[in-house]
Amino acid sequence: MVAPDTRQNIYYLIVSLLRHNFFAFVYFAGIIGSLFIAFRKPSRTALLMLIGFAILLFSFEYNKHIVEPLKEQTLNSLITERQSYRIARIVSVFLGKLLPLILPLIGWAMVIIGGYAETKKILKTSHKT
Repeated sequence: MVAPDTRQNIYYLIVSLLRHNFFAFVYFAGIIGSLFIAFRKPSRTALLMLIGFAILLFSFEYNKHIVEPLKEQTLNSLITERQSYRIARIVSVFLGKLLPLILPLIGWAMVIIGGYAETKKILKTSHKT
């Protein structure tokens, strides 16, 4: 038998885990769904959706965990002896602003285009029968 406070702590753990990683779970479900479609009937649209969801999952993890350590590591590698504000600004804008904006746009564009093409293909084959 589990103590009531332990049961409550387990509940809070599950809720906080789901809240913290909700989008990651959704993107992972999209990857699994795209894999199912790709295995059922391989097509470019299924591959497009699969890659799109993978980019979205990477983008989520990049924004949440990777961006700051990567920016710091890149700056430490590029700026060794004297301070270069121009390089620091370029790295900061590219890794901190552009990539977090571009990755989800590319991912959603691939998912939408793949989903649209797959839906169009399904509707086209259903009208033939």
